[in-house]
Amino acid sequence: MEASKVWIWCLTIFVLSLIASCKGEEEKAESKEFVLTLDHSNFTDTVSKHNFIVIEFYAPWCGHCKNLAPEYEKAASILSSHDPPVVLVKVDANDEANKELTSEFEIRGFPTLKILRNGGKNIQEYKGPRDAEGIVAYLKKQNGPASAEIKSVEDANNLIGKKVIIVGVFPKFAGEEFENFIAFAEKLRSDYEFAHTSNAKLLPHGEPSVAAPTVRLFKPFDELFVDSQDFGMDALENFVEVASAPMVTVFNNDPDNHPYVIKFFNSPSDKAMLFLNFSGDLFDSFKSKYHDVAVEYKGKNIIFLMGDQETSQGAFEFFGVRQEQAPLIIVQKNDGQKYLKANVEPDQIVSWVKEYMEGNVQPFRKSEPIPEVNNEPVKVVVADSLQDFVFNSGKNVLLEFYAPWCGHCKKLASILDEVALSFESDPDVIIAKIDATANDYPTDTFDVKGYPTLYFKNASGNLIQYEGDRTKEDIVNFIKTNSGKVSQEEESVKDEL
Repeated sequence: MEASKVWIWCLTIFVLSLIASCKGEEEKAESKEFVLTLDHSNFTDTVSKHNFIVIEFYAPWCGHCKNLAPEYEKAASILSSHDPPVVLVKVDANDEANKELTSEFEIRGFPTLKILRNGGKNIQEYKGPRDAEGIVAYLKKQNGPASAEIKSVEDANNLIGKKVIIVGVFPKFAGEEFENFIAFAEKLRSDYEFAHTSNAKLLPHGEPSVAAPTVRLFKPFDELFVDSQDFGMDALENFVEVASAPMVTVFNNDPDNHPYVIKFFNSPSDKAMLFLNFSGDLFDSFKSKYHDVAVEYKGKNIIFLMGDQETSQGAFEFFGVRQEQAPLIIVQKNDGQKYLKANVEPDQIVSWVKEYMEGNVQPFRKSEPIPEVNNEPVKVVVADSLQDFVFNSGKNVLLEFYAPWCGHCKKLASILDEVALSFESDPDVIIAKIDATANDYPTDTFDVKGYPTLYFKNASGNLIQYEGDRTKEDIVNFIKTNSGKVSQEEESVKDEL
């Protein structure tokens, strides 16, 4: 997988965790289980029999999965009596026997829910609520027509309001434009709501007379609605992608903003984020200047978000910045590079963004402090020491990318200690580790899909990912087999010592 996709996935998981609400006490499970349990042996056969089926990939140790379980079960019991019934199933993605399934569906976080249509031929992400009532309502819509017909003002008022909705207006429900619209709605139905009508006068806002087939996107921000008459599939996607995003996405405690925050972080564009105190005296000035910049650079591969400092405390930790640096702007690229302007003033926003767009701002790197004492068998590497410790050392270096919360990493820690002790008398071999959650690293060099990930850079400069068994013997043998000789310069330094 491309490094940029890894980054987008990581960032999306981070954002989802920021806006996830805490669940209360779980309801007692009913005696009958309505959620089916599938595994590698019966998955394909079961899915092939259903035109619409929902799959949850979970891990038994995952807290979010445990919170979802009673809600998912309750939703399954309600949907079992729906006409037609909606089947909900679960797959233990932590089970080694199901690894091929989790790989096929690109499962990289828990819980992950997928909607499978037409016997599994069409796969869509589940992007609905995580409570039973919300799950039921979302899946009923997903199991119905991709686009609802608006026949009255009441229909329109029920659909159009606090969210983005895409409405096709057609003289008749036939022809290439209408067929393209329905196909487009089917493709993106998990991301947006769609409707169609033959009478534009039923719709709110603006001039109701629409002569030619038109796509009208309604939204609860900025100009409230935007029209397009290009029904090519690529044109429809581009139109909706641009028109459905706020000029400036707002990140605060308002749940109505959360879908736009997720959309913001899923975008392939550069992401500019201004974090400040929404209650501060200069808020209106910041808001005005920032909006002006967003308008100036609209459609130029950069999008804008404004986050409340109080709500964004998790973001400060994630990006490796401090509260006292606010107000601050961070620009994040999809390759992981960050650019920072701390303690920014309203009148500096325009000029700093201009400097960034012209390539005149140096990247910011998140790094833990370089350890003053580093005498444990497994050496600690941070972002600021990575280049010297690994690439410039001229030695054979095994580097572990780990996360402090990772159970597999904790299990591997003692094994790496033993490996390091095995090479204690060999000054040309270094066993090291880096906390990948607290330090930036070049994602174009290290493809870290999960934790732990091991890379070996030998003394000759060759970089290899270690994918063998995680035993002392296998790792030691791998290092001995792949080690290179230290350079003559290194040898002469050792001789002098």
